[in-house]
Formats: sequence, structure tokens, C-alpha cells
Amino acid sequence: MSPSEPPRLRMDELQQRSLLIGGLALAVCAAGWFFSPQQFFRSYLVAYLFWIGIPLGCFAIVMLHHLVGGGWGFVIQRLLEAGIRTFPLMVLLFIPVLFGVRDLYVWARPDEVTTEAFLRQKDLYLNVPFFVTRTIIYFAVWISVGYFLNRWSLEQDRIAEGGLTQRLQSLSGPGLVLYGLTVTFASIDWIMSLEPRWYSTIYGMIFMVSFVLAAFAFVIAVAFFLSGLEPLSNAVSPDRFQDLGNLLLAFVMFWAYMAFSQFLLVWVENLAQEIPWYLHRTTGSWEWVALSLILFQFSLPFVLLLSRATKRRAGILSIVAIGILFMHWVDLFWMVTPAFYPSRFHFHWMDIIAPIGVGGIWIGVFLGQLKERSLLPLHDPRFSQTQEQGA
Repeated sequence: MSPSEPPRLRMDELQQRSLLIGGLALAVCAAGWFFSPQQFFRSYLVAYLFWIGIPLGCFAIVMLHHLVGGGWGFVIQRLLEAGIRTFPLMVLLFIPVLFGVRDLYVWARPDEVTTEAFLRQKDLYLNVPFFVTRTIIYFAVWISVGYFLNRWSLEQDRIAEGGLTQRLQSLSGPGLVLYGLTVTFASIDWIMSLEPRWYSTIYGMIFMVSFVLAAFAFVIAVAFFLSGLEPLSNAVSPDRFQDLGNLLLAFVMFWAYMAFSQFLLVWVENLAQEIPWYLHRTTGSWEWVALSLILFQFSLPFVLLLSRATKRRAGILSIVAIGILFMHWVDLFWMVTPAFYPSRFHFHWMDIIAPIGVGGIWIGVFLGQLKERSLLPLHDPRFSQTQEQGA
């Protein structure tokens, strides 16, 4: 047995356990659906939004890296690309949302539309066939652009041709624009339309940033756990983790800025159709969730990530990243659940089991994709130049 086989076997075992746990958790949720279909769909939506955010963030980060370069990106490039290749799985996992569209969205119920004038005014956009069509378009964009990002990256790694770098850069510019557009409209369709009376022009930007933040947190944790495997072990260093920590800090600040900007604009305008969205999330014990976001999604990570020592110690940095990832789920829970329970805090056991189920399946597929390629783009010309400069 070669020295590289034991880590590979451990990854196989982790993949099998992840798939098993995910399958069992989804089976438990299916039993929960039998007793409470509406609660199942509500919990599943939050879980799905959390896990789709990671590959979407990976999608944006890898394009950002192709455009700006930097040694930090090569350490996590294969992790990001493996995340992008999970988009087909996310198409399958979206099917329960489609089955629950009438339980989730008031505009999808014909009896509600006929009695509410404001729903009839939005019926041209908010209707089930167009909702499904737009979702197909979003996934078609993500999968097609992601396919070429992965294909050309692998081809570049094999033949070390500089011209492929130009292709990746040429695709990444428009790709980031498409990322912004699709994530904006997807956030409107999947989340904002839960409360169709409310709207925010900055809403899509919040999710564009928060998904990138979640992806950075995820790949930092994975990079730490895989840092002992070759050839990744030869490339990771305190300097690289410091770079990743700096980027994580930047997006923590960016997320906080966007979230506060939306709150400030809504509150200053003092419009009757906008204020209730925040009232539902700052009363009935929901205010404690909002406070936890301020403290643990921004304040504590901000203070910890200011420290150079924190960012250069991969173990500590990964703990901070996992904490941010957990608070990202809390943020999504706070955004979605008060749409169904505006007057009081509500938490159901499926709110925990559903993310475990979806996450178990997603992580299993992610690990399967990760095993297909080397953990580093070893023959990428830019990576070779970075290594030489570092040496």
C-alpha cells in the first residue's frame, strides 16, 4: 500500500458515512412530512438555501480568482471546482421545493390570488410556470458556466497551456455578471416572494455576498482538514491561511455593511409595506436571533480575524470559519421562518434534521467529486510561477 492510500481510504469512509447520515436524516424528514407537510417544506427550504449557497459561493470565488490571480486561490481551487460540480445534485434536491410551492408561497395558491388585489397585480411574474422556468434558467447558467470552468481548468492542468488562462479569464468576467443576476433573481423568487408585499433593492446583493462568505468559510475548514494530504500539504502555509483569513474578514465586513444598509434604508423610509418585515424579525423573541447575528456573525468574527495570529493558525481559523458557517444558517433561518411565524419565535425538530439530511448528501457528493482530481492544479502555469516566487 502506497503512502497516499490511507488518506484516500479515510476520505472514502467519510464519504460513505456522510451519505448514510444524510439518507437517514432525509428519511426521518420524510416521516415528518407525513405528520406535518407544511413544516417539512418550510424546514427543507432553509436547509436547501444553506447548502445551495456554498456551491454558488464557490462559483463566484473561482471566477474571482481567475480574474485577479494570487497564490491563495490555488490552495482552494480544486475545492471550489468540486463544489461547482455539485450543481446537478442541487437540481435534484430542488424537487421537494417544487412539490411544496403552494405550501410555501401565497402567490401560488389560486384562491389567495383571486381574493388579494396586490397578488393579482404581480401575477404576471409570480406564477408557478414562470417560477419553474426561471429556476431552470438559473441552473442552466450555473451548470453550463461551471462546466467550462472545470473543463478548461483540468485541460490547463494537463497541458500547461497559457492560452487556456485567457479563456478562463474571458469567461470569468461575464460569468460574475451572470452570477450577480441569477443570484439576485433566485433570492427574489425563492425567499423574498415568501412575503410578496415586501421588497428591497439591496436584497439580492446581500445573498451574493453571504453565499461567498459561506463558501470561503467552508473551503477554509476543508483546506485545514485536508492539509496533511499530498500535494496540498506542500502548498498550504501560514501565509496562505492568512490570505484566506483576510478575505474571510473582508466578506464578514461586506456582509455586515450590506445587511445594515438594508435595515437603515428601510427604517429611514418608514414605509408601511416595508417596516413590518423587520418588525416580524425583531419581536416575539425573534429579536434574540437578530442580536445573535450581530454578535456572532459580525462582531466576534471581526475581532478575532483582526488578529494576525488567528489567521496564521489554521486550526483556530477553521474554528472561526465553522462558526461563521453556522451563523450563516441562523441568518437564513431568521430571514425565512418569520415569514410563516411573524408574531412568535418558532423552532421545529425538522429545522435541525433537514440541514443534516441535505448536507450529508451534498458533502458525500462533494467528496466524491474532490477525489476525482489532484488537490492542487500542479501544472497550471500561474501556480508554478506563484510557487517559484514563494520560494
